[in-house]
Amino acid sequence: MAEHITKVLSGKGLAAKIRTDLKRKISQSRIRPGLAVILVGHDPASQVYVKFKSEASEEVGMYLETIELPEDVPQQRLLKIIQKLNRSKKIHGILVQLPLPDHLEPFDVMAAIDPMKDVDGFHPENTGWLSIGRPHMVPATTLGIWQLIRSVQMDVAGKHVVIVGKSNIVGKPTATLLLNKGATVTVCSRSTADLSKQTLQADILISATGVPNLITADMVKPNAMVIDAGISKRQGRVVGDVDYDAVAEVAKYISPVPGGVGPMTVAALLQNTWRAMRHIEGFTE
Repeated sequence: MAEHITKVLSGKGLAAKIRTDLKRKISQSRIRPGLAVILVGHDPASQVYVKFKSEASEEVGMYLETIELPEDVPQQRLLKIIQKLNRSKKIHGILVQLPLPDHLEPFDVMAAIDPMKDVDGFHPENTGWLSIGRPHMVPATTLGIWQLIRSVQMDVAGKHVVIVGKSNIVGKPTATLLLNKGATVTVCSRSTADLSKQTLQADILISATGVPNLITADMVKPNAMVIDAGISKRQGRVVGDVDYDAVAEVAKYISPVPGGVGPMTVAALLQNTWRAMRHIEGFTE
């Protein structure tokens, strides 16, 4: 029997190449892209994510504003800050770190961002454009997942993609993008009855639930591509949704956690900020 060889989809490596390319483009641009990151409260995970995004944006030469607000900030104050950033000539991208405290309404906050500066791609206008296959901004995690798939020159047209997780942040936009690319898409949740019956049909299996080891080897079709977009902590370690070592014995491609989708999400955010700057400033692609 031939030895099974699994290719690791290294988001860390691909993201580094994207940052290098962006750094070169920005160094040659007469206008410096500007990114504003808003952090509400002191959630440790959110603070770490904001730190990664801030460091990456500065690495490639973007102008960065980080705005830290108290946990109990009134929604009207947050909306006024967003409106000010919408008017700012120095800022081309606005990101509000999720999740928000319970007293804030995420839909209203996302809807307040100028769609042209919505580098997270969550404004209703941008989700609408994505749904009809003409996206202005693709949500960063979805764009990162897409670039991981494309890194091995896989054509998704006609492939069966199963997505576990139906969030507005990852599951739904990723399903929409892949439908637009010609894939057959099934969307499940962790409460789907007989989940393995669905996942075993997947040529490409994407999981984004935050449930450690939800996806086990017996749930994966041999030689499938498995992309782990889940993240949680277990015994002090950052882990994904996939039982990595066991699934790697079955899958043809697999993304690790950490080092897979996470770095690609940050890289895609920077790409979206560059794209927003060029559009706002009237540069042709």
